[in-house]
Amino acid sequence: MKKIVVFGVGLIGGSFALALKRAGSVQRVVGMGRSLSSMERALQLGIIDEIGQSDEAALQDADLVMLAAPVAQTEAILARIAPYLGANTVVTDAGSTKANVVAAARAALGDKVAQFVPGHPIAGGEQNGPEAALVDLYQGKKVVITALPENQPADIARVQQAWQSCGAVIHTLTPAEHDAVFASVSHLPHLLAFALVDDIASKPHADILFQYAASGFRDFTRIAGSSPEMWRDISMANRAALLHEMDAYLVQLIRMRKMLVERDADGIEKIYANAQQARHSWLNSIEPVAPAGN
Repeated sequence: MKKIVVFGVGLIGGSFALALKRAGSVQRVVGMGRSLSSMERALQLGIIDEIGQSDEAALQDADLVMLAAPVAQTEAILARIAPYLGANTVVTDAGSTKANVVAAARAALGDKVAQFVPGHPIAGGEQNGPEAALVDLYQGKKVVITALPENQPADIARVQQAWQSCGAVIHTLTPAEHDAVFASVSHLPHLLAFALVDDIASKPHADILFQYAASGFRDFTRIAGSSPEMWRDISMANRAALLHEMDAYLVQLIRMRKMLVERDADGIEKIYANAQQARHSWLNSIEPVAPAGN
């Protein structure tokens, strides 16, 4: 690709740009964002080659546009760029929810929605901003493409090839399937981590509790260091599926509370053992694709 435009050059967008540049898959990267200081920092770090001065100038002759901004900004960004979207430019995103993103794309792009190929890299971290970008963030990681019926095979292939150049492994789901899956294995865990840390921080003796918190607490709550803005948007965007998963989790908590009240040690142990076995099986299954813990 001769030129790509990245909206949001933090961990996700910045890592995408760095990986493509290392692979020799793009000649020029244009960065767009709300913060001029972040754009200037991305330029200093070599993540981007120039700061876009306007949507029109940035999109001119662009091969690919990556939206790596919070999902609530998707419709506004797409509406801004729609008038300047050339017939040969493909747009994709890295949002953690897909049904709302697709709806936003249809509303903002109209007939040009065929040029929008939704995607979601299953990688990340709790750090934000250009300094958080990692050239190997996507190496061996899954990227889910939730292609639209209107998408042309060549446009889907361009997005897939870009991610493959980053070292990613391509998977496909429908937007609805995607949101149901990630409500369970990503969105709910983030909500739980944020809730636990907030609960402890709100206690009058929080300083003592945090003083004795060790590796178990650190590992369980690592994702509570993620961007509150981003996860607010994800929680609202996937509200229905997240509520379904919360309700199922509450049933499990009530079940385990009853076991504790009744001193049902065998019942508690069975749950722990099943969880341990399931986690070991999961770790073994992902090892060929990506190192555990990422």
